[in-house]
Amino acid sequence: MNKTKNQPFTLSMRGQLLSLEIPKVMGILNLTKDSFYDGGKYDVLNLAIDQIEKMIDESVDIIDIGASTTRPGSPISHPDDEIKSLIPIIDYISKNHSSTFISVDTYHSSVAEASLQAGAQIINDISGGLFDNKIFEITARYKAPIVLMHIQGTPETMQIQPTYNNLVQEVMLQLAQQAEKAIEAGIQDIIIDLGFGFGKTIEHNFTLFNQLENFSIFKRPILVGISRKSMIWKTLQTSAEHALTGTIALNMLALEKGANILRVHDVKAAKETIAIYNTLHQND
Repeated sequence: MNKTKNQPFTLSMRGQLLSLEIPKVMGILNLTKDSFYDGGKYDVLNLAIDQIEKMIDESVDIIDIGASTTRPGSPISHPDDEIKSLIPIIDYISKNHSSTFISVDTYHSSVAEASLQAGAQIINDISGGLFDNKIFEITARYKAPIVLMHIQGTPETMQIQPTYNNLVQEVMLQLAQQAEKAIEAGIQDIIIDLGFGFGKTIEHNFTLFNQLENFSIFKRPILVGISRKSMIWKTLQTSAEHALTGTIALNMLALEKGANILRVHDVKAAKETIAIYNTLHQND
């Protein structure tokens, strides 16, 4: 396989710069009771803080906080519930680890605004602005980057027989359309996420993964979030709890295909994967 050269992107994080010349790790912090892998592990403040400290010790670059489950079949969340869970965590990281960047995983513009006011630097929208297009205006106002992810349907419906006429073209088209809207709203920094597992069968996921390098056409940073997902554990006939090895394998391939950010549950494993990748390619 030919390596896709990682582009030396730099993100402006509300006044701070983050270079992506070396790929970065986005650690997942789910505050929900029913996320597919770690639901209920960090839904109490002291448990969430313990996990934050663990990720900091493992040199996480960005912590992505989510207070709404997006597992298949889940309903749309209520923004007030998200805000209530998110703000104490954002406050804690901002006050105690100001050099760690904070991303908030939400599709509600009101949640995005409250989070950015509290000190978050990135909005990570699984709907790519489709569920609440005001999120573009809010993100632009705070001069924050946004992650635009592809999804077919909603979390409640997305895994009910997802179908495509041309998978790669349709994913590219939706991302291109939403990126154009984000740019029109004034957002400068856009990160692309293909949305593995969001309205896609296992076959769709692997087909899309095999075409990952083609998304460099966007000339935007690419985030890959495949950590412990069912495309891995169902293929290996195991469970999310036993899907770390498969996650590491795909993350290394994602880096070879041009990924700039790895969104993961296991920070240490991802940082080590990037270290090996960098050693392999230090003279490129």
